[in-house]
Amino acid sequence: MAAISGLIRVMEKAARKAGGRLRRDFGEVEHLQVSRKGPSDFVSKADRNAERSLWDELSAARPGWGFVMEEAGILEGEPGKPRFIIDPLDGTSNFLHGIPHFAISIAVQEPTLDGSGWGEVTAAVIYQPITDETFWAEKSRGAWLHDGRLRVSMRSRLDDALIATGIPFQGAGNPTEWKKIYSAFGPKVAGIRRFGAASLDLAWVAAGRYDGFWESGLKPWDTAAGCLLVREAGGFVTDYRGRSQPVCDREVLAGNDAIHSKLHKLLAASLKE
Repeated sequence: MAAISGLIRVMEKAARKAGGRLRRDFGEVEHLQVSRKGPSDFVSKADRNAERSLWDELSAARPGWGFVMEEAGILEGEPGKPRFIIDPLDGTSNFLHGIPHFAISIAVQEPTLDGSGWGEVTAAVIYQPITDETFWAEKSRGAWLHDGRLRVSMRSRLDDALIATGIPFQGAGNPTEWKKIYSAFGPKVAGIRRFGAASLDLAWVAAGRYDGFWESGLKPWDTAAGCLLVREAGGFVTDYRGRSQPVCDREVLAGNDAIHSKLHKLLAASLKE
């Protein structure tokens, strides 16, 4: 097992503390104060409390670092220091409906050398409070589930492959585009799943539970940690054009080498029609 760095320990400690709050609130989900912040996009008291808990822990441990958070937005840090990209509750709709499939996602992104923007994601933690699973990765040090090394699946045939996705709903995403891709993938693969938490979908690709994943219209906090996990587990994450970016969010296609290549060919052909 790779030695766990101080940064990963800090991130995991913060995730576990916020996760404990989420577990308690999940047990009383019917009593949560819920407000609507947009079409199909709910924010709960639990969501806000988890984000505050993460900010408190991480800002105390890494003073001067910036934050990109789903609820609070962008909080600029000191020049030259990294920033945390945080989703305090990925799978909010699952949470609010009593479905035990949601996660906390934390990633660290480095500034570019010239200070003009943001570059590589170098550390990631995705924590599933209900199953108590901590997926983590650091650049060039592999991807892990607790102390076990993660590898993407070895399947190479599409008819053996289980693929995950996110389905457009209530104005979110591009239904026409999604239907084209689904029509291309569906007849070729062993199954398609939609579980409602992109961070966990990507963590499960890294763990070999899924063989591939596609979705569009996501945000950096949905995917930043998961992208690094897949790459450090030996997989590929690109946009629909096959371009690899530090954070793939607007368009995400992930899988092992063989599955990613085959899915990309089908996807590209479907979107030309």
